[in-house]
Amino acid sequence: MAEVKGIVIGLIAGYYDVKVDQKVIRTRARGSLRKLKTKPSVGDNVVIQVNEQGIGYLLDVLPRKNSLGRPSVNNVDHVLLVMSIVEPDFSVTLLDRFLTYFAWQGVKVTLYLSKTDLVNEEQLAKVQAELAYYQRIGYQVFIDKTELEKWMLANLKPDEIWTLAGQSGAGKSTLLNSLKADIQQETGEISTVLNRGKHTTRKVELFNYGDGLIADTPGFSSIDFSSMKINDLANCFLEFKQFGDCKFRGCQHLKEPKCVVKDAVAAGQILQSRYDNYLALRSEIENGRIPEYKKRG
Repeated sequence: MAEVKGIVIGLIAGYYDVKVDQKVIRTRARGSLRKLKTKPSVGDNVVIQVNEQGIGYLLDVLPRKNSLGRPSVNNVDHVLLVMSIVEPDFSVTLLDRFLTYFAWQGVKVTLYLSKTDLVNEEQLAKVQAELAYYQRIGYQVFIDKTELEKWMLANLKPDEIWTLAGQSGAGKSTLLNSLKADIQQETGEISTVLNRGKHTTRKVELFNYGDGLIADTPGFSSIDFSSMKINDLANCFLEFKQFGDCKFRGCQHLKEPKCVVKDAVAAGQILQSRYDNYLALRSEIENGRIPEYKKRG
């Protein structure tokens, strides 16, 4: 029986749909995998074995580069972060939390500002001025859905995994439904040998989109910093390194002398709100406090 590598694109009642090139093979996990307490999830790179009858068995889960929960999807390359301008109101504090979390996970982020049709020009200009800073430090920002979709189709690389994130009510589902209208689902015939009926429910699914894959879930409305090491936090603020190195190695940008970050804040080159949110996150991580937006779910 041949062994091949693929990507888990869906879970159905104990079965795993694995994309191998342009074909999808339904598999079951070998008993040896279950004994190792390794639970495959959507986005996992796996090794499967296919017999002469086309029946597949999942043998191994390859190392993950990241794992995003609620719902679970692994090996994410890019997040479309949906932030609404109103209902709920735009918040740079919440924006910084999301950007910090995904930087910690090693995931690229593109921002999409939703519900712009619900505000006047003055309100829109105010938020755009705030987002201009994030564009300067390296984040792509879109307010036009058509332009976003064109950019995505041009920039998804082969087998990259993208997904959506954002606060509840920000418009993730609306954007996802728009994207799904263009999703190409012709990934080859799924083996029906192991299909046990239509009563099962998919939790997360990956679809072909351009040259890559997009997760069919509007998840990640809350984030968790409980396992972050405090010394890793500063590296998650992208602009902190753009001004060179501080005098002291491992500077945490608090009370240390000759700190380039504090100097940049004083000079207006780093937003005061970014620095304040950095300090607030440090406090939360050190004290183990749960952010209010997470409590609300």
